[in-house]
Amino acid sequence: MKTSRFLFSSFVLLGFAHGGIQAKTTYSLDFNSKNYTTQKLTLDGKTFKVRAYENIVYVKNPVDTAYQKMNIYIPEEYYHGKSINGYTAATAPIFFPNQIGGYMPATPASTKNSGPFAGMPPLNGQPSNGDRKPEKPMNGMPPMGMPMSGGGPMGMGPKQSAVLVALSKGYVVASAGARGRTTQYQNGVYTGKAPAVIVDLKAAVRYLKYNDKNMPGDANKIISNGTSAGGALSVLLGATGNNPDYTPYLEALGAANTSDDIFAVSAYCPITNLDNADMAYEWQFYGVNTYLRGGPMQSSNDVGSSLSPEQISVSKSLKELFPAYVNSLQLNDKNGNLLTLDENGNGNFKEFVKSYVIASAQKAIQSGKDLSALTWLTINNSKVTDLDFDAYVRYMQRQKTPPAFDALDLSTPETQEFGTEKIDKQHFTKFASEHSDVSATMADEKIIKMMNPMNYIGTSDTKTASHWRIRHGTKDKDTGLAVSVILGTYLQNKGYDVNLELPWDRPHSGDYDLDELFQWTDSLCK
Repeated sequence: MKTSRFLFSSFVLLGFAHGGIQAKTTYSLDFNSKNYTTQKLTLDGKTFKVRAYENIVYVKNPVDTAYQKMNIYIPEEYYHGKSINGYTAATAPIFFPNQIGGYMPATPASTKNSGPFAGMPPLNGQPSNGDRKPEKPMNGMPPMGMPMSGGGPMGMGPKQSAVLVALSKGYVVASAGARGRTTQYQNGVYTGKAPAVIVDLKAAVRYLKYNDKNMPGDANKIISNGTSAGGALSVLLGATGNNPDYTPYLEALGAANTSDDIFAVSAYCPITNLDNADMAYEWQFYGVNTYLRGGPMQSSNDVGSSLSPEQISVSKSLKELFPAYVNSLQLNDKNGNLLTLDENGNGNFKEFVKSYVIASAQKAIQSGKDLSALTWLTINNSKVTDLDFDAYVRYMQRQKTPPAFDALDLSTPETQEFGTEKIDKQHFTKFASEHSDVSATMADEKIIKMMNPMNYIGTSDTKTASHWRIRHGTKDKDTGLAVSVILGTYLQNKGYDVNLELPWDRPHSGDYDLDELFQWTDSLCK
């Protein structure tokens, strides 16, 4: 009997969240404070030391230890009773960045490697881990829907590492990897389809809360951060704290039996609200009938490709569906005015979206930028008073063909995210399912719900994060501007603290304003 108990404590027959059985080693959820290396880091000429606790498996029964692991970095000074930036070992916030892009699997950020593209499988493929099937090699370009850039010159890579900046400012940094839409076992079973990615991040938060008393940092002050799909997961993590919909998946993994709500959310260009994003995209880009895919390999002389008559028809149909969705939300501006659209897609909601772009242009002018050549802006005495929205959208240029996310031929990464253990790709919107060009199934209604934060914000069985910082560049066409504006406005209407801006001429990218980001987090945590 003793032998049987020992074997069961070492190995567990794990039923996957959607079926399938594999023998897996169990892992301890107790933080081992002695299992670290000391790293000496330098940022802006300042050198400091941290204790690096790396490759921590954050659930008892992992499905894939290549991704279900976390790196935790703690400033050395906290182990000597010192303070940094006004924080102590007991009060330091925990910065929780993810490296998820395109809903692909991602490894945790490190002091040497961070950013939304850094955690992806390497270009020459990911080596197999046990019975895990190797990731397919990438061709040197991120898949569509992934951020192409960070915050550096020409958008090609962040100026600074968010991990290093956070540590220099006294934050504890914890970054979790997560499964993604392509992870699978050698037997062909997919292991990372929705909702695996959000379940993994929740499990990592639970690990931090479970070990709060045994490590420096305040687990009641966790601040998530992500870009693109990672921004969407940062939002979803903040919106769905402790909701019971995710409990069976967390229990199957052996996640710590504690809470998974977080304190604050930082989201750059979140590719979120996926089941309504196609409508939002066509509301913005309908009438722009050429598109440029974008990317560093694109020629400056590329005039783009043209939409087919069928695609133009799809664009029109999706645009016409958007007003009903907006009106159903019952959004209000700061003065309590109801924000609506008429059947043609016009109304004060459109003016509201415009106001964010106008505010961005005004901020750019105040910073010294000359915008006088932009004829679609009305500028009087250095004050932006109006914006020709249609001309502005033509200036942005269309990037995606309709539907942008739930492609009728299942060619988009999001359709792969909504697959199952045995089905690689599925539709997740009624429109695409009804107009599909291929034989395809529809994703489970509850899974679709679980991937959209709008379904959980402020609900009675959920603890939604109190503070939100959302950034979506005015030249970011990976999703519609309305997506972030709707998210921020809905949160504000529910009583949450929201800091929403559309940074001027910024393409799809993140971590480009780290000084401002940490000024914001400091204002919340001190």
